[in-house]
Amino acid sequence: MAAVGTWGFSQPAVERIRTLITAGQHATDAVENALAEVEDDPETGRHIVGRGGFPNSRGVLECDAAIMEGTAGRFGAVAALRGVGAPVRVARRVMDRSPHSLLVGEGATAFAMEQGFTIEPNDNMLSIHSAKGYQEFLEQKTDVRGHDTLGLIALDCMGNITVGVSTSGAPFKSPGRVGDSPLPGSGLYAEHKVGAAAATGDGDKIMLHCPSFHAVQLMKQGLSPKEACHNVLSDIIKRIDPDRLFEMGLIALNVKGEVGAASSIEFPYTFWKQGKDLVETSIQHPHSTFN
Repeated sequence: MAAVGTWGFSQPAVERIRTLITAGQHATDAVENALAEVEDDPETGRHIVGRGGFPNSRGVLECDAAIMEGTAGRFGAVAALRGVGAPVRVARRVMDRSPHSLLVGEGATAFAMEQGFTIEPNDNMLSIHSAKGYQEFLEQKTDVRGHDTLGLIALDCMGNITVGVSTSGAPFKSPGRVGDSPLPGSGLYAEHKVGAAAATGDGDKIMLHCPSFHAVQLMKQGLSPKEACHNVLSDIIKRIDPDRLFEMGLIALNVKGEVGAASSIEFPYTFWKQGKDLVETSIQHPHSTFN
């Protein structure tokens, strides 16, 4: 059993996963529940996740979320979803109950309503912090710097591995903009008997490189999660202009319970392994990507 999450603010979520899978819960249920608790908390919206996140350029909060099991074909995602405080729960319903894999915009909202979710007015989705940020954007074109995309991976006692991601996307983005997070292979990927990976950072650039799929394939070839993540980032660096290196953090977990990460920025991530009583935090430094 093991779990890992992107950014330092994932610690409570990883702790929640630890509690749930130690009690025998399936990895998918653990990831969904842990993600949803963060998404629906307006205080964590300042990290660009779920309720309380920053709206698009028209002042509307649009969220992306996805969940993927290691079992082939088990994936569900929503993008540009409005009015739902815990979008990962809708993504889970897409995986379980829809013939489709990814629903967006009005279609995602309609599906959520069909599944019994309450669609809240946009004002309910914003926090005082995000509403103020949007007003400053309108008046001063002020940019917002911060984390984006909460990614969680869980390995349960039965060997099931699941990865989930959620983000409210780039602050003040164009309406309908979707980054890497809900795209399989880019923002997340999982494969039974191998492992899973999740990415965070500049989604418009990350999606061009499918880093999560690449990391899992390298683990399939025998590399450790750490080696896989570093090789993925090194490969990207070799293929682009060094002056155009974008922000990216990548985490991976294999079915042995080993964890790894690589990043182009200083990147804190949290993890827990079976036999440990506490969730730990590690800082991935950008210079190590070249080692």
